[in-house]
Amino acid sequence: MHGREAGEVDMTIRYEPYTTQERIVRLFREAIELENRRELDGAKKKLDEILELAKDRYPEFYFEACFRMGDIFLQEDNYRGAIKCAMRAMMAAPSEELYLLGAERIKAIVMIAKENDRLDELGENFETTLAMVKNDKELHSFLMAIIGIVRGELREVPGNIKTEKLREALRILLD
Repeated sequence: MHGREAGEVDMTIRYEPYTTQERIVRLFREAIELENRRELDGAKKKLDEILELAKDRYPEFYFEACFRMGDIFLQEDNYRGAIKCAMRAMMAAPSEELYLLGAERIKAIVMIAKENDRLDELGENFETTLAMVKNDKELHSFLMAIIGIVRGELREVPGNIKTEKLREALRILLD
């Protein structure tokens, strides 16, 4: 009889997941080194590789790569890009704990945009991001609220946004 006998345990060692995780960790290190040298385009390319490798397989890595990319966009004064990356991360958050961490990070992005008098950038060109979050009622409402507040069309935090850190981010915009 070829193959395994009845009751025999498959002891084959599978290296693929470990190899992929190891590659992701190496890419993170390389991205951070490039970022530290202010080679932001190179760092973004490394993070894009991580996003491709991690998508649908390693949500924690995907989540962190989205926010690292957002940090680079902040360094480039691209606040809309930072929010878009944050929304991608939030959609992929694999746990409530990371979702709340993401909400805290979004709050920081909004605060930085406000401190740098760049809120007007958050009122336009979010069509693809809105489409991405359309099935998440809270994130869709949150992004619509950012746009509405920045455009002067909304003067209060919508009641259907339950995550306190997201509500705080909107209150920053309203102050």
